[in-house]
Amino acid sequence: MQDDKKTLWKVIGASSLGTLIEWYDFFIFGSLSIVLSTKFFPADNPTASFLSTLATFAAGFVVRPFGALFFGRLGDLIGRKYTFMVTLMLMGGATFLIGCTPGYETIGFFAPLIVLILRLLQGLALGGEYGGAATYVAEHSPVGQRGYWTSWIQTTATFGLFISLVVILLTRLILSEQQFDSWGWRVPFILSILMVYVSYLIRKNMDESPEFKKAKSEGKTATNPLKESFGNRYNLKFVLLALFGAAMGQGVIWYTGQFYAMSFMKTVMLLDTDQADLILGIALLLGTPFFVVCGRLSDKLGRKWVMLAGMLLAILTYRPIYEAMYQLTNIPAKTEVAGKGTSSVSVVDRESGKVEIAEMTRLYTDGTRVVHTTFTPVSQDTGDPLKDDQLQTTAKTTVHISGKNYVALVALIFIQILYITLVYGPIAAFLVEMFPVKIRYTSMSLPYHVGNGIFGGLLPAVSTYLATNAKINGASDFYLAGLWYPIIISAVCFIIGAVYITSSKSQN
Repeated sequence: MQDDKKTLWKVIGASSLGTLIEWYDFFIFGSLSIVLSTKFFPADNPTASFLSTLATFAAGFVVRPFGALFFGRLGDLIGRKYTFMVTLMLMGGATFLIGCTPGYETIGFFAPLIVLILRLLQGLALGGEYGGAATYVAEHSPVGQRGYWTSWIQTTATFGLFISLVVILLTRLILSEQQFDSWGWRVPFILSILMVYVSYLIRKNMDESPEFKKAKSEGKTATNPLKESFGNRYNLKFVLLALFGAAMGQGVIWYTGQFYAMSFMKTVMLLDTDQADLILGIALLLGTPFFVVCGRLSDKLGRKWVMLAGMLLAILTYRPIYEAMYQLTNIPAKTEVAGKGTSSVSVVDRESGKVEIAEMTRLYTDGTRVVHTTFTPVSQDTGDPLKDDQLQTTAKTTVHISGKNYVALVALIFIQILYITLVYGPIAAFLVEMFPVKIRYTSMSLPYHVGNGIFGGLLPAVSTYLATNAKINGASDFYLAGLWYPIIISAVCFIIGAVYITSSKSQN
């Protein structure tokens, strides 16, 4: 028994490390989306560039179901281990090459095109990785404990995002702002190749899962996994139920609590980038152990109501949570500290010429500090500001919070992470138990990656569009408009899951 548990921990460790690195690779792009929008897209329209970056980010999610089909088929034909070894190398190579791709100013249109292709390769790789890792761990797990053991795999997605934020923060701390903006943003992408190599060395010594080996020795593996998974009406019914009754809602909650929250802090609350990353990182670190708690809870109570509870809580509380977040940096509602503001003007050399930087700082009674910075190009000869038709002045506002506001924002993000753990902790065991061994990799991968890749992956772009459109139309609560997408999707999923899911259906 002790040897079995030791073997199981080795399986968990090897599978989790590789999956964590793949999520790290996948999420660096999202974590650096604001910076990447200035590197790979035209700089003359920042809003359009940012939306284009989000669309490229979403493209990686859209192709994940195709990766699920392609690699899921391979996994059911040749085995779990070898398939997710291939996905690991594909992901690592694509991520490394994004870090090496020249910017828009160097190669023009080819820059976003190359990045889009590499992003699509990332999506295909992740589409094959997760299903393989979750199936592999589940098929090593004792019956009745799959929720607990597979929940360790569930921590890797959130922890991968956490690691990406840590690497980015450390890179920013080590380098100057100008160095990071010039070339330092490439470092997190390039570093991934080293982590992939270490994971490869660990994974290559793993054995195939016992359930798949048994099915293969008995001649019970599928000859055509795609046809048996989706051409069989009985099995297709469970594929659709897994998607619309669980994975769809889980996907939008996952991305709302992490990526939408991060984007909201930076682009709506105007929070300092490093501070926003740190706050999200703290909340992720505090919340990650609850994946295992919720996985264990699903072993005791069943997968259905643990997941649906997370969806219901999100539906009811998302708008109040984001209203509270917005008010933490709502400057018009705050009282300024008289006489504590400062201002400064300096001229620095940029690649395009000299730039005058005027910085005005205001302090507020609750500890909030607001820095308004304007960047004005100046003549190399006279030092006078250039006219608008030559080079345009740009400005940005950065908010820094402290004290109870800081704690409150961590708490509000943490609550959203708890919702994620409720829906995401049990999902791997739920999906694995719905399908028989011979078509499990294929059957479980598709609904998971459609739910997360399509419904979840489109969330940043769709929600940003809804909020932008509401702002253009003059809505006073425009900053909450983007939440309608996850709320509606979660509500539909909750109703379908509550009515049609009876229990986890084990087909061992």
